[in-house]
Amino acid sequence: EIVRVTVPKKADADNLPNIRHAMKALGIAVPLVADIHFTPAVAMKAVEHVEKIRVNPGNFADEKRFVVREYAQAEYDAELARLHEVFSPLVRRAKELGVAMRIGSNHGSLSDRIMNRYGDSPEGMIESALEFVRICEDWGYHDLVLSMKASNPAVVLDVYRLLARRMSALGMDYPLHIGVTEAGDGEDGRIKSALGIGVLLEEGIGDTVRVSLTEDPVAEVPV
Repeated sequence: EIVRVTVPKKADADNLPNIRHAMKALGIAVPLVADIHFTPAVAMKAVEHVEKIRVNPGNFADEKRFVVREYAQAEYDAELARLHEVFSPLVRRAKELGVAMRIGSNHGSLSDRIMNRYGDSPEGMIESALEFVRICEDWGYHDLVLSMKASNPAVVLDVYRLLARRMSALGMDYPLHIGVTEAGDGEDGRIKSALGIGVLLEEGIGDTVRVSLTEDPVAEVPV
């Protein structure tokens, strides 16, 4: 019911109108989602042509240098102000166009700033996303979906359970997109996906799902 395409570069964003026209010619009317990697300028181009855009807080406005350091609170606050400046144009344009957004933290791509304060942890993944949620809310934009992806199903269960509790405490009610990212192939990938997704759904957590195998994407559909 949703088609997501990866849009890492300007050329990919430029191709979105062609994808849209081809879908229309084939009578395909499902929403198109652009998954952005690293580049705010690419996101600004893509948002014009899709119903939903996905950004990864760990690499949208931060360069990962794997630097270990302590951040004084003033430095940390300055980084948050910079995030606000870089991310706000996309938020404003998405709001203007009525385009939804998925803020998707990934266990393997947390920023150096988050890693140094929270470590490679569920808490860090959640805070990484909430920084971006707060910016969206500053602009009165609430058409959000949140996701917390990891390739380890135990981490997936921990982080979504914690996120659900945290959102409840904060009075947030955003839908959650769940899945085990790059779960693998063959039997292992299917078992990991079933564990990570099925257990959460059984607990009432999750609104949209994606199976992510390291096989031909067509193999993900029956799983």
